[in-house]
Amino acid sequence: MQTAGIIGGAGFIGSWVTKIFLENNFKVKVSSTDISNKAKYEHLYQLNNAGNLEICPLDLLQPESIAAFSEGCDIIVHGGTPFLLEVKDPQTELFEPTVKGTQNFLEVVNNTAGIKKVVFIASVAAWNTSFPLNPSGFSSNYVFSENDTPYISENDHPYAQAKFYADQAVRKFIGQNKELRFEIVSISPVFVTGNILSARQDSTSMGMQYLFKNSIAPNPFVEMLFANDVPFAMVDVRNVAESIFSAATKKGLHGKNYLLASETYKVSDITRMLNGQAPLDAPAYTYSNALASIELGVLFIPAKETLNHCI
Repeated sequence: MQTAGIIGGAGFIGSWVTKIFLENNFKVKVSSTDISNKAKYEHLYQLNNAGNLEICPLDLLQPESIAAFSEGCDIIVHGGTPFLLEVKDPQTELFEPTVKGTQNFLEVVNNTAGIKKVVFIASVAAWNTSFPLNPSGFSSNYVFSENDTPYISENDHPYAQAKFYADQAVRKFIGQNKELRFEIVSISPVFVTGNILSARQDSTSMGMQYLFKNSIAPNPFVEMLFANDVPFAMVDVRNVAESIFSAATKKGLHGKNYLLASETYKVSDITRMLNGQAPLDAPAYTYSNALASIELGVLFIPAKETLNHCI
């Protein structure tokens, strides 16, 4: 039985990743920054094959902690970076755990025997920090793909910048280490939608979904989204988990960074669909999923199907 380590495996996306690995008969190690807080991960024990589940402590700012977690893993999925939209100190809340944590992780796994594959759960921000908006100079109907040069602006949200720089750290590491014993693949989803597997109330993705459903704008960023009826590219969390599992178990994908996206709808239509109503406009396609469809074998779920069934 192979072992998969899932960093962040109790979160919104991570729980679905843990689920798919357990269902495919892996032993699964899930990280916890506070192993005494069982409410964070107790829902995982309700999954099929939960007897193969182990919860392990992990601090990505402590290399010895990463080494202990990584020991015995064949595959590691790194999805443990914070997703925060309201921050007081970007350096300590976002940049250190996201960028420095990624650098620490890469240094440790490079010296850990037995690892065959590392999958990073990156972000659309690795390609465009202005998401959901287009960078200046790009037309509204431009379709981003993996052929584009990644775009960053220091005026964009600190979370997006942190994810961008973390991915750049991965690119740099791959470029500097030509003879790795393992493959590295990255997955960059747009806005992830769907149902959560736990009763947790601290998911930023679910919080955004709640705001859209109920037309609540608690801060200037969300106010801007509603005021401009911004087109938002989405992807179902089940497709994200499927893509991660495929990337983890298929060979020959080293160095790839796959965009994951289904359709794009304006915020007003997202609100309608979350409330069981039909959208007024047809969907657009602003981020290509062609490479993930072909190489990872993912059949992307229409956004309407996802949003109409969200709790």
